[in-house]
Amino acid sequence: MTTRRGFLGTGLAAAGRAQSRPRRPNILLIMADDLGATDLSCYQAPDIRTPNIDSLAGGGVRFTCAYANAPECSPTRTGLLTGRYQQRVGGLECAIGVGNVGRYDEAQWLQRRGELGLPTTETSIARMLRDAGYATACIGKWHLGYGAQFSANAHGFDEYFGILGGNADYYTHCEEDGTNVLNHNGRPVSEEGHLTDLITSHAARWLERTARTDKPWFLYVPYTAPHLPLQALGDGPVRDKSKWNAGTRATYVRMVEQMDGGIGELLAALRRTGSETDTLVVFKSDNGGYQKSNNHPFRGFKSSVFEGGLRIPLLMRWPAAIPRATTAAQVAISMDVTATALAAAGVKPSRALDGMNLLPVLAGGGRAVERTLYWSYKRAQQRRWAVRDGQWKYIIDNGNEYLYNLALDEAEKIDLREAEPLRFTRMRSLLAEWKRETAAPRLKEFRPGPA
Repeated sequence: MTTRRGFLGTGLAAAGRAQSRPRRPNILLIMADDLGATDLSCYQAPDIRTPNIDSLAGGGVRFTCAYANAPECSPTRTGLLTGRYQQRVGGLECAIGVGNVGRYDEAQWLQRRGELGLPTTETSIARMLRDAGYATACIGKWHLGYGAQFSANAHGFDEYFGILGGNADYYTHCEEDGTNVLNHNGRPVSEEGHLTDLITSHAARWLERTARTDKPWFLYVPYTAPHLPLQALGDGPVRDKSKWNAGTRATYVRMVEQMDGGIGELLAALRRTGSETDTLVVFKSDNGGYQKSNNHPFRGFKSSVFEGGLRIPLLMRWPAAIPRATTAAQVAISMDVTATALAAAGVKPSRALDGMNLLPVLAGGGRAVERTLYWSYKRAQQRRWAVRDGQWKYIIDNGNEYLYNLALDEAEKIDLREAEPLRFTRMRSLLAEWKRETAAPRLKEFRPGPA
């Protein structure tokens, strides 16, 4: 592979690991969909074998306290791609519905105006990296708007292949309403095969082709697995759409292991092209798992702001810069991946990010720091918020308020709001101030109707 020169970024330099003229790393960002917090064998899953994903932990860093930006698909993808709280965008605080449907009042208002999706006025890691000379591709699930104005290509990806919405039959590539949502660079396409395998094959081909050029590259691979419908290789299409959400844990396990096999193919492509040492590989889930998953020991599932809806596996490997076989207790969140990747590439963000550059911690030159993180979830009449401030977590779940000490009670069983009234009041104030600070400009004209 042709040598490429650049800068690793100030974070890694501060950690004392930068070389005089280091390579700019390639970036391979792989994301599972609705994977349980402990549904990898490197996170002690008892019934799932994921040797390829585990190899990232063996060759890099496994995070023990990582969060999604949100408990559902579209919002956490917004935070990941922009590096900022999705609340700054507005209208993307729950998953966009099948057929481009807004699922709560603000999203419905944007839908009526033709504005439901991630606007190109927002930052995008792909656009920032492409402007810095990177080749860029997104192969997999998009779920940030169906219209061309919201497409992956419009956000800085040179190449896109995958499904536009939140889910599809793994064989027909159609949503529940029968619409084919498989897309290639803005055009509907038809292609035979299980969707997990199609994502793998398209991503591997792009990687091999691009790795043999003289450009650094950014490849984002958001798998749909193990999101519903539960269909592993060989199961065939879902004939009865009323059974879209049916299935067993055993099928879920096969879906995760099939995805792991695909990830093994991507890692093998890195080795074949001589790119392994100079590639930052990140694996994560988009949010907590649903009811077929295992989020133990955490409370709740996807769509919840309890730990089970937010906690995710997070692994990073970069042989040229990150120690092998280590764990990181640093509290991390999806949008940190954006800040970290840009720092590794030596790219200054085009606007201030909310995410944290993790390179100093990963390289061993920085201590874990306490953080204050926020979550907001809206769907239909549901309203959920959470704040983590150091070891404390405050939750509003449809009007019910809770306070937990996560250092002592990670399972969120002991409500301390009455025992810690000053802390409770402080956490309430933090949330109120964050809501004001992150109010989205494009929702300035929105006026809520009657409940």
